[in-house]
Amino acid sequence: SALRGMALVLVATFCGAAMQAITRGLSGELHPFELVFFRFFFGFLVLAPVLLRLGLKPLATRRLGLHALRGVLQVATMMMVFMGLSMTELATVAALQFSSPLFGTVLALLFLGEVVRARRITALAVGFAGMLVIVRPGVGTVEPGALLIMLSALVFAFIIILLKIMARTESSLTMTLYMGLFTVPFAFAAMLPFWRMPSPDQWPWLIALGILGSLSNLSFVQALREAEVTAILPFEFAKLPFSALIGYLAFAEVPDTWTWVGGAMIFLAITYIAYR
Repeated sequence: SALRGMALVLVATFCGAAMQAITRGLSGELHPFELVFFRFFFGFLVLAPVLLRLGLKPLATRRLGLHALRGVLQVATMMMVFMGLSMTELATVAALQFSSPLFGTVLALLFLGEVVRARRITALAVGFAGMLVIVRPGVGTVEPGALLIMLSALVFAFIIILLKIMARTESSLTMTLYMGLFTVPFAFAAMLPFWRMPSPDQWPWLIALGILGSLSNLSFVQALREAEVTAILPFEFAKLPFSALIGYLAFAEVPDTWTWVGGAMIFLAITYIAYR
């Protein structure tokens, strides 16, 4: 089970990095909100045959409200990420997205009453310092894209908490199907003011966007069910080299040393927090 969880996280990180690369490539031609809609729309179509085969059985749930809340948060964070991707290098986005568990720890302290002692507080400080190393305020102007990614990481921290709560009773398929049912209409409403008909050569990339997004989400949710967070978390760091490699091959992006240093600081901090 632990090995399956590790493998699934690697699949999720690679698919996520590839999806973000496609988003960055298309963001100069289509509005990021339109890309968000197609990511969710085609991602849901990939799973539609499951509903046709299994009927309404996978939709049985007692947590409809949590599914709806997750849908709203998922659209919000995806909009921020896709906007950020249009302005920021892939590796920088990947490094800053590691900060979600840091925010999650703070949220658990504030809202769930979890006890966080000196060692984890120190790890939190190191993690947030890693964020500052990446954006380096005071050295230059902090990119709006980086700020959007950090804000999306905060919102995604709420989503992680919701996923862990729902994973106790809901299957990964149920959670993924409801994500599509709620995110598609929300994303459609947000996209309408920015609509532009995609060109014929853009449609395959938009379809790939949805497929990769669904594969990444389904793999990550299933990994949470298969193994403990402490077992799978170290493998999530693979997203940084995946993103750096794809960014270099597709866009000739070369992340600076501070991105790697800050990303490593954040990742080591969240790994220690998970271990504690």
